[in-house]
Amino acid sequence: MLDIMSKQKASKLIFLIIAAVSLVFILSCARQNTTAGELRLGFTTEPSTFDPLNPANTADGRSILFNVFEGLVKPDTEGVMQPCIAESWTVGQDARVYHFTIREGVRFHDGSVVSAEDVKFSLDTAKKSGYIGLDNIQDVSIESGKIKIILKQSDTEFLPFLTVGIVKAYNTEREKNICGTGPFFIESYNSQRNLVLKRFDDYWQKGLPHLEKVTIVFFANYDALLLALRGGSIDGAKLTGAMSAQLDAKEFDIIDNYSASVQVLALNNAAPHLDNVNVRRALNYGLDIQNIIDAAFFGAGHPSGSPIIPGLAAFEDGLTYPYEPDTARALLAEEGFGEGNRLTLEITVPSNYTMHVDTAQVIVSQLENIGVSASIKLVDWATWLNDVYSGRQYEATIISLDSPIVSAKSFLSRYYSTAADNFINFSAADFDNVYDAVLTETDSAERDRLYREAQRIITEHAASVYIQDIFYFFVFRGGRFGGALNYPLYVIDFASIYETGTEKD
Repeated sequence: MLDIMSKQKASKLIFLIIAAVSLVFILSCARQNTTAGELRLGFTTEPSTFDPLNPANTADGRSILFNVFEGLVKPDTEGVMQPCIAESWTVGQDARVYHFTIREGVRFHDGSVVSAEDVKFSLDTAKKSGYIGLDNIQDVSIESGKIKIILKQSDTEFLPFLTVGIVKAYNTEREKNICGTGPFFIESYNSQRNLVLKRFDDYWQKGLPHLEKVTIVFFANYDALLLALRGGSIDGAKLTGAMSAQLDAKEFDIIDNYSASVQVLALNNAAPHLDNVNVRRALNYGLDIQNIIDAAFFGAGHPSGSPIIPGLAAFEDGLTYPYEPDTARALLAEEGFGEGNRLTLEITVPSNYTMHVDTAQVIVSQLENIGVSASIKLVDWATWLNDVYSGRQYEATIISLDSPIVSAKSFLSRYYSTAADNFINFSAADFDNVYDAVLTETDSAERDRLYREAQRIITEHAASVYIQDIFYFFVFRGGRFGGALNYPLYVIDFASIYETGTEKD
């Protein structure tokens, strides 16, 4: 049993220990404004592949893999390419030869150090798989430990394509051996249930990530997701205006965030009647875009008249069809459609995207006003990918089209007649000619003009109906998380997010 003096000394010692620990904690928080923790986030779609060299992935899938894999360069929140696996680079005067110096000491999730051989293997493999933009690569070689890329044609906008994830050389089982260099690695995956990302302690960028773990919980639809959010089983989600408006702002932090994608009523240009440009123009004139945004998204959205997101202001031309229902009826009558012979339109919508279903309902109502009988066909995501995107067996669909890179070229490439992802079957020789000219043009001002011309042609041909860049919101349980960033890409940067450790009253 301690005497009184011993008790006093022990108490003082305990106090000093507690004070020291508290000081370390306070200084740590002041330095990083963060505490380690877990974020449980709700998603309604899963990655279709964990291979970053496979271009066939969902937008949500790419947003997850953004945190697991990294390329030679990486965009910042302004869309400017920053050094990543490459610490520096040089570009030849003709923009055909690029040299990259690999950052020293970058480690894969298995602990091995990234080499030039890994980079060469990744780029060669991505090119063979049809990864966007890499078809212009003539050769990738290693010179004195550096990467040398020679292009077939000059391209002053080639850097954004080099965000493709770097993998270990000769890893042919990339769906099973998921090994990147990002701030998180995939700890576990249970299909239709959850995916767990764990902090990579040897991440090359010191101080990141802040969170220990990110658990992504998958839901069949947004109704189930919202129920879980209200019930507290998840901490946050990325929601549209209509959905976030259903939440109590006193209980949740609601942060503005554009989707960096274009919501579109995609028209199959090869389908009966829709192969007629006047019919497609009638549908454009007959839809009130602002009313769609007001009705389905509580007014939160940026109208878009072209395939390029408004965020790329230097290229987006804002070519919108005015709302003219009388013009729409006249065009339909010119093609033989009226009350005695109404045009019918089946709109196939992936049921897991509530925002697209809501949009379809508004569109059906508006089309009735111009004498078009439209109906909605709900399908699951797998069916949509197989029948609509791959099979092209549909009349119209509503979807958001994003780009894996920050590039006007990426948003427009799918409209080339022979493009593999041209699921709307758009074919216009004048567009192909302009796009071909873009590929060889080295003058930036002329390239900008050609991009605007390409959009004008798409508008003239009424390829589809371009609705908006959907205004999303990051929603987090009140006072719990901070640090969410907004990129001109459909991604979520989990590395920047931190847990505050405090709840709102």
